[in-house]
Amino acid sequence: MGKILLQSVFHNNAECDILISGTTFSSVGKHLSPQDREGAEIIDCKGMAIFPAFYNAHTHAAMTLMRGYADDKPLFEWLNNYVWPLEAKLNADDIEIGSRLAVLEMIRTGTVFFADMYWHRERTMKVVEEMGIRAAIGVTISDKLTSPEGLEENFKFLKQHTGESERIQLVVMPHSIYTVSENCFKRSVEIAQKENYLLHTHLSETQQEVADCEKDYGCSPVELMQRFETLNSHFIAAHCVHLNENEKKLFAKSGASIVVNPCSNLKLGSGLPDIAGFHTHGISVALGTDGASSNNNLDMHEEMKIAALIGQLQAHNNGNVFPKETVLSLATEAGAKAYGIHAGKIAEGYLADCILVNKNDVQFTPCHDIVSNWIYSANTNTIDSVICNGKFVMKNHHIDGEDDILKEAQQRVKQILTR
Repeated sequence: MGKILLQSVFHNNAECDILISGTTFSSVGKHLSPQDREGAEIIDCKGMAIFPAFYNAHTHAAMTLMRGYADDKPLFEWLNNYVWPLEAKLNADDIEIGSRLAVLEMIRTGTVFFADMYWHRERTMKVVEEMGIRAAIGVTISDKLTSPEGLEENFKFLKQHTGESERIQLVVMPHSIYTVSENCFKRSVEIAQKENYLLHTHLSETQQEVADCEKDYGCSPVELMQRFETLNSHFIAAHCVHLNENEKKLFAKSGASIVVNPCSNLKLGSGLPDIAGFHTHGISVALGTDGASSNNNLDMHEEMKIAALIGQLQAHNNGNVFPKETVLSLATEAGAKAYGIHAGKIAEGYLADCILVNKNDVQFTPCHDIVSNWIYSANTNTIDSVICNGKFVMKNHHIDGEDDILKEAQQRVKQILTR
């Protein structure tokens, strides 16, 4: 079992020693015996602060290849006329290259977990295993975007539990109520319950989606989820921009989680999720970037700051504040918890997923409150190293193979556009 000793690292407003044994934090801030230190890789963290790594609870990793493509379009025009036609050209090799670019970007910006809804999931799983981070890989279900043969292969894949590992879990991901028929959605719920999978979907992202749902089903999207018997603690819904008070109460009562994606919602003009209101209702809320084609990056720190600012405005409008501890949790522990991962905190017994940042950077100076500085002042350029599952995936700003990944992605995009 490997050991890493983070010596003299700044945590909880003081320097301390933190010992990682195997995949977990085994000692935080306690006096270490010579036996504890024996065999440990000692990292001098003087001038460094430690934070939980980020957990990106909703994204489409390989869409990094579409970064900046067809900007300035409303959601459904963007999807129908640009994104889906270009996606139809993508093959498995493209997905692997786009996913590798995405994981590179996530590691460099402090993210060690992502929940991915996309195609050719085996290639994304391969990338995740090779690059050392975690993922909830979606088996994307859509009878309107997939051939009948492909749809059946997806359900077979789920029954076989193919590709699950220590750092990778499978999740049933019906794309949305507008791309999945009622029967297909119910089938997704059934297999999730039978095989003990989480279920994740887009929900109530736009006013058009809500209006169409009312027209087709006579109820709102959230009420439809209740009708499908999926509104429970195994359910994770992305976006949830257009929820009324009753729907928020339904979510709170059910134990289901919401993943907000404010940068994407703002860029596509979909609206703003009621981040502070969700918190007030006691709903479990995590944070995701959505895809790089609608964000246009996978920087969870940037997402965290935007969510914090929106939450503060919403809270102040109701005479409250949006605590910094809650903000940090949105981007870390809440995402890990939604996907059943015992991580997101720098605490004994938790999985050793963390980032080391340069506390002496100008953006941390002066340091009246280091958490506040991390959320509102600093950016990811201050990240020196990233640890996932007790191992460095970035050390002293270095990531293995970075130049090759960037070069290959550039070349691949040129090929795709000429097909």
